[in-house]
Order: sequence, then C-alpha cells, then structure tokens
Amino acid sequence: MLIATHLKRIFSFKDKEQDIKLADPSPTYSPEAVLNFYAQTYPILTTATITGPVINDDAIQYKFVTQIGTKG
Repeated sequence: MLIATHLKRIFSFKDKEQDIKLADPSPTYSPEAVLNFYAQTYPILTTATITGPVINDDAIQYKFVTQIGTKG
C-alpha cells in the first residue's frame, strides 16, 4: 500500500557566511512569492535567485542565492 505524505518546504539563504533558514509563510505561496515576502524583511533578497527544489530529509529545500557582493 502506498502512503502519500506532505513534505514541508524549507527556504534558506546565506548572509555574511551565515546560513539563515526561513519558515514557510504559506504552503499556497509559490517559491517566488515566498522570496518576495521575505525580501521586505531581508533587503539582500531583492536581487536573489531561487535554486532547487532539492528533496532531502523528508523536506523540499529551496535556496535563495544572493548576487550582492560577488564579482565576475
């Protein structure tokens, strides 16, 4: 018998070499909507891109990769 489970979503980004994990504000939000939601609190996310999803440890993980401070 197959059992379907709902995987929780985890959002994270790196700021000054520190990993910051963010709670999922609403399961109905798209990853882009979550990025926009948190960009109001963390201005560094205004230029971020989304990588993922990666399924790991029974969770769907998205990373917000910031572009500020990178050269090249």
